[in-house]
Amino acid sequence: MRGDYQQLVDEISAALAAPATLEDRDFGLIAFGAHEGDDDLVMDPVRTRSILQRRSTAAVRAWFEAFGIARAKTALRIPPDPAAGVFKGRICLPVRHRGIVHGYVWLLDDGHLTDLELGGGGTPPDPRIEQAMESAAGIGALLAAEARSGAELGDLLRALLVSRPAERAAASAALRDGLRSAADAPLMVVAVTPWGVPETDHAPLPTLPGLLAACALPAANGSGDGADAAGPDPSAAAPPHRATADTPSLAALVRLRSPSSLAAAHTVAEHLLRSPRAGGGPVPSGSEARTLPSAAGLGMPVRELSALPAAWQEALAAARAARAESRLGPVAEWSTIGSYRLLTGLPPAEPDATVRPLLAPAHSELARTAEVFLDCAGQAGRAAQALGIHRQTLYYRLGRVEKLTGLDLDEGGDRLLLHMALKTARL
Repeated sequence: MRGDYQQLVDEISAALAAPATLEDRDFGLIAFGAHEGDDDLVMDPVRTRSILQRRSTAAVRAWFEAFGIARAKTALRIPPDPAAGVFKGRICLPVRHRGIVHGYVWLLDDGHLTDLELGGGGTPPDPRIEQAMESAAGIGALLAAEARSGAELGDLLRALLVSRPAERAAASAALRDGLRSAADAPLMVVAVTPWGVPETDHAPLPTLPGLLAACALPAANGSGDGADAAGPDPSAAAPPHRATADTPSLAALVRLRSPSSLAAAHTVAEHLLRSPRAGGGPVPSGSEARTLPSAAGLGMPVRELSALPAAWQEALAAARAARAESRLGPVAEWSTIGSYRLLTGLPPAEPDATVRPLLAPAHSELARTAEVFLDCAGQAGRAAQALGIHRQTLYYRLGRVEKLTGLDLDEGGDRLLLHMALKTARL
């Protein structure tokens, strides 16, 4: 199917004698048309970056979207803006199918398209634009078909991840039928949290090695225990992602070359974190825009599809840990998050009354001092160096921590309570 995209992009380039680039609606590169000659004037930094990095930057996306390209039904002319790195004007052909935008074709204008009539306002478009828009409509139909195919696998993955233990055999069988031979490879679940869910249908999956399926799981049923559908399941583990209960998370299923080779999963995670939907946006129209810190987590590799719900829990826990501890992220593996493997599985609870005074914003410096001291296994020299303070300053602050909490930092039990409470507060 990717060859079909290339053929249609080449048709548009030929019709308008201009280099064309096809991007999906998240501005991920799908195909680009070749141009004659070796004149660097046909390029500009934005197009070069899009081709080399397979994606446009957030600033470039914002610049183009300000012209209403997501709502456009006809070709648009975009003026140059050197400040944004857009040195050449462009013509944007919205790629739509049944009223839904699936992507954009960009044509660089070196001046020979300046007088080209795009249509609108009662003026008919130039026949070359009409021909190009017909090719863009063909691209839209292909992208819509690819999105439907990806959505079907995503639906099967979602059904398995939210299934109860008694339902997993049937859900696994359905996903196996959809994945075909890929189901026999080692698999890994990648979680990205938070994740913005679009109002429209699913976008096609980005072309990434090993990416098989993806689905957004609302917080209400994203825990994998099906509690929203049929009441709590006492045998299910506590959801490890309640700290992001206000936004969905994304689950991506990745095929690995071997259980010890996680490169494909890391590539998928890093790509998804660059998506405009990572961080909880874009939100539905009419809502207040928001962007939250996002992170990705990797569960353990699995061989059996029935093990994917547990791997999803691990991936979500790792993503939460990566959001809580910057040193773990932005992509964290379940096997490397240490104590967070335990803490993310605990049910939500109010902070321990003993430690609660230390968690007040006014005492954030004391809380950080105590956490670093405990992270350093109570070694004052290491902790003072990590904090960049004198050892006597460290002792003074720890004394204030003991006074606030009533804990004795010479006692192992008190240290454990304080350390767990501080780490849990991060989550």
